Amino acid sequence: MKPDLTPARRRHLRRSARITTEQWRRKLACWSAAVMVGMVAVGFALAADTAASIRTHLITWNPWIMLVVTPGGLALSSWLTRTWFRGAQGSGIPQTIATLNLTNFAVVDRLLTLRVAFGKIALTTLGLLAGASIGREGPTVQVGAAIMHTCGRWLNLSTVSMRRGLILAGGASGVAAAFNTPLAGIVFAIEELSHSFEQRTSGTMLTGVILSGVTAIALVGNYTYFGHTDVSVPIGISWIAVLTCGILGGVGGGVFSAILIRATAGLPGALGRFAKGHPVAFAAACGLALAILGIASGGITYGTGYYQARSVIDGQAHYPASFFILKFIATIISYCSGIPGGLFAPSLAIGAGFGGWVAQFLPHTTPGAVVLLGMVGYFSAVVQSPLTASVIVMEMCDNQEVTLALLATSFLAYGVSRMICHHSLYSALAESFLGGVAKQQPTPPPRRPSPATGPGIDVPPVQQAEIRR
Repeated sequence: MKPDLTPARRRHLRRSARITTEQWRRKLACWSAAVMVGMVAVGFALAADTAASIRTHLITWNPWIMLVVTPGGLALSSWLTRTWFRGAQGSGIPQTIATLNLTNFAVVDRLLTLRVAFGKIALTTLGLLAGASIGREGPTVQVGAAIMHTCGRWLNLSTVSMRRGLILAGGASGVAAAFNTPLAGIVFAIEELSHSFEQRTSGTMLTGVILSGVTAIALVGNYTYFGHTDVSVPIGISWIAVLTCGILGGVGGGVFSAILIRATAGLPGALGRFAKGHPVAFAAACGLALAILGIASGGITYGTGYYQARSVIDGQAHYPASFFILKFIATIISYCSGIPGGLFAPSLAIGAGFGGWVAQFLPHTTPGAVVLLGMVGYFSAVVQSPLTASVIVMEMCDNQEVTLALLATSFLAYGVSRMICHHSLYSALAESFLGGVAKQQPTPPPRRPSPATGPGIDVPPVQQAEIRR
């Protein structure tokens, strides 16, 4: 007959049981949040597609109506962002990077709320309906981070590493669910969001990516973003396309990033003063410019550019150089307006249009392959994350045969872009965002003198966190 357990042993077993129960409660909550990210990403995609469809019907009915719809839509989006959804402006990726570097979680709690996430979805959809050249993928990153962070708050997580791990997992899950590219979600989280790989958070991130991706597939089926391509780039004379797309794409993407970073610091002259003093009116003016570009281009500069990019990749359409030039300008104007919206999809469309135009001068390379190289070259130059760009394009087109050429083009474009724009776009935007957060924080009062410390020493204002690179 076994002896009875001692009181100390019974206390130890009860404590172990409580710890195990708490761990499983946290795991189930995080898994549920990851599933929610996948569901929200699918719903966001459906809303964006519906907005694009409505816009297409409006243009078919009367293209000139966009002279009213686009300025009015951007003005309304700007006003709602500043009035009800502060923190929802822009792409959403800089905000996510900033929250990973903030030590003041009271600020993080204000940036990653379900209210901001809802505003991000609603206002990005409004922008797409109005014809802004924006995407939903960057906003999905912030939405995913907000959902996972809210889960962490509900669980009362106290350690900084655990809370940052959930934010990182949410951002990666957002990319994976938005593009149906799980590997790209993981690489993006490591290369762009955190710039590191920490064993403590890797399990949470991987689990989140898998669950959100599986949820998206369960709802809409297993698909590839741009379909399947069978092109290849054999080593030899075909690699002239690698050099061409890498250099020219790097120049274009580097210039684009430099312009956006400069615009974030403030537009020059009277235009900058008008934008700062009358932001809603400035957004309406940007909308008017976008409507004029859209009418001049036959409507191809409106929205994400997804259908134009896919038609170029499939070889069903051939656009002139004016397409990617006007799309380039429209994306800059859309960003400067201050409305919520991402840069991923428009950048991919610009790169595809550029590649399709360059292909006519490179007869030794399959045109479809040149389109992919142009896309990865320009996109890598914009985000300055060559691995992420390569993996995203590879997974979106379901083609591993061009992996080596994609990597070579991506890293070449990255190097060229760094010579033009010395700072990563999203990190620079995150630094600017952190600077704005620091200015909004009240300066602590000076310390009172005491016999032990002597005269009071002014406490410096909150300084912006350093972006890890």
